[in-house]
Amino acid sequence: MKLSVIIPVYNEKKTILTLLGRVGSVDMPKEIIVVDDFSTDGTREILQSLPASENLKVFFQPQNAGKGAALRRGFGAVAGDIVVVQDADLEYDPAEYVSLVQPIVADKADVVFGSRFLGGPHRVLLFWHSVGNWILTTLSNMMNDLNLTDMETCYKAFRADILKRVTFRENRFGFEPEFTAKVARARLRIFEVPISYSGRDYSEGKKIGWKDGVAAIYFILKYGLFD
Repeated sequence: MKLSVIIPVYNEKKTILTLLGRVGSVDMPKEIIVVDDFSTDGTREILQSLPASENLKVFFQPQNAGKGAALRRGFGAVAGDIVVVQDADLEYDPAEYVSLVQPIVADKADVVFGSRFLGGPHRVLLFWHSVGNWILTTLSNMMNDLNLTDMETCYKAFRADILKRVTFRENRFGFEPEFTAKVARARLRIFEVPISYSGRDYSEGKKIGWKDGVAAIYFILKYGLFD
């Protein structure tokens, strides 16, 4: 099976080339789809300078629209069998793609969440961030009748044909609760697998903050109750 790795990127000039190297070194058939969300730190210029490749597609958003909008742009270019969402900040390890997609390859799952809280190695960091994550995951589970441990994880893999059945609308970090609610409502087979996690703190460039957490509560309720 061929992977379509979608990488939304915004202001990650320090990590984007390293990340692309790590994704490229994964020994699986794949295409890499990068969507630059109107970076202003030089990331855009780095991507524009990359040599042409049949396995690399790069798109440039005309304005900063958010992670969800960048993912939708990437979803429209998917040619593989399994989609993997990959952040550009080196917090997640592409070497774990094999274990991430294995339940799909084995036809046990349609969607796989890579959980940072199932025992994989992780950097010890940001207590209140982990508490907030637990609150959001618990609320999402209540709304969608699931027992996930990490709804907000970046690592989500799913069969590409799901994109023909499920439409996503949220532009920013609302994508995570929207995705979870919609795959649950579609009665898709959902698995979780443990992953490692090398988190950043805010001095190192972490972007998601408490306002995004408050917004996530709104989106969990919106898609759990009304959509």
